[in-house]
Amino acid sequence: MQSKFVTIKDIAEKAGVSVNTVSRALNDKPDINPKTKERILKIAQELGYVRNVYATMLKSNVTGTIGVIVPDSSNPFFSEVFKGIDKAARENNYQIIIMNSEGLYENEEKFIKTLLERRVDGILLFPMQKSYEGIKELIRERYPVVLVGREIDSWNVDEIFSDETKGGYLATKYLLEKGCKKIKMITDQLYNSASFGRVKGFKKALKEKNIDFSEADIKICDRIHEGYHVRAGYDKVLEMIEKKEKFDGIFCYNDLIAYGAIKALKEKGIKVSEDVSVVGYDDIAFSQLIEPQLTTIRVKKIEMGYEAFNMLYKKINTKKVDNTIVKKILDVELVIRKSA
Repeated sequence: MQSKFVTIKDIAEKAGVSVNTVSRALNDKPDINPKTKERILKIAQELGYVRNVYATMLKSNVTGTIGVIVPDSSNPFFSEVFKGIDKAARENNYQIIIMNSEGLYENEEKFIKTLLERRVDGILLFPMQKSYEGIKELIRERYPVVLVGREIDSWNVDEIFSDETKGGYLATKYLLEKGCKKIKMITDQLYNSASFGRVKGFKKALKEKNIDFSEADIKICDRIHEGYHVRAGYDKVLEMIEKKEKFDGIFCYNDLIAYGAIKALKEKGIKVSEDVSVVGYDDIAFSQLIEPQLTTIRVKKIEMGYEAFNMLYKKINTKKVDNTIVKKILDVELVIRKSA
C-alpha cells in the first residue's frame, strides 16, 4: 500500500518532463508529441496515478456528484427507483452519494446539510413531510433539488410522483368489483402525500358505489418508516381480528404491509382471496413470489428514478437562467394476481 497518492509532479520527475507537459498528456490535449504522451501515460499507470477529481472541482465549481436521501433503504421500492437514478447518472458521468434517513426528519435535515458541505451539485429527496425547514432552505438558496415520490402543493420546487389518487381508486374499485362489501385500508400517516392521495382514491371508489364506511376503516400505522412495514400490516390485521371487526377486503399502502396482512390472515386460518381479498401497492419484485401472488398497483419505479435524475440534471445546468418549476405525474396500473 502506498503511503500517499502519486502526483503529476512525481510523474514529471520520472518522465523527465515538465508538470505542464504531464498535465497536457493526462488531459488528452492535442499539443503534445504522441510518443511523449504515450510514455507519460505508461509511467502514470506504472506509478498507480489516480486523478485528483477535487482539484478539478475547485477550478470548475462543479463536483459531478449528486446526493440522494431515501427514508428506508431496506424497502425494495427505493432500490428499484435507485436503479433508474443510477442509470441516468452513469449516462451523464455523475457520481451518487446515497443516504438513508431511517424515516427520521432529524436525519433528513442533517443529511441535507452534510450533502451541501460535500458541495454536491444537486439533491434528489424523498421527503419525510413531517417538517419542511430543510427543503425551504434549499428553495430559498435556489439550490437544485427534486422531490421524488411526494407532492407538496403550491411550492416552487420540482417534483416527480405517481398518480396516487388513481392508484387508490383502482385498488378499491377492483375489490368492490370482486364483491367486497367491507373494505379496510392500512396506510401511512396522512401528512405523507402518497398516503393522503391513496386514501382519497379509496374514499372516491367507495362513494361511487354508495358503500358506507367510517374513518375507523382507515388504519393508520405509527411506525411505518422504521423498517416496520411488514410488521405494521401483520399487527393491524391481528388487531382487527381481535376486535372482531368485519372485513372482506384489505387495501394496503404498500406491498410490504400486504405481506404482513397476508401472514396474519393465514395464521388465523382465514383464506386469502376466498375469505378476505388483499391488494398491495408498488408491485415490488417479491410480490410475484409470495403465496398467493399479490394483486397490486404497479408504480413506474425505474422510470421515476431515471426521470428524477434528468430533471435534476437539467436544473443543475440551467439554474442561472431557468426558474421553471416542473411537476411530473407518472401513471399507475392495476396488476391482478391471486390475492384478490
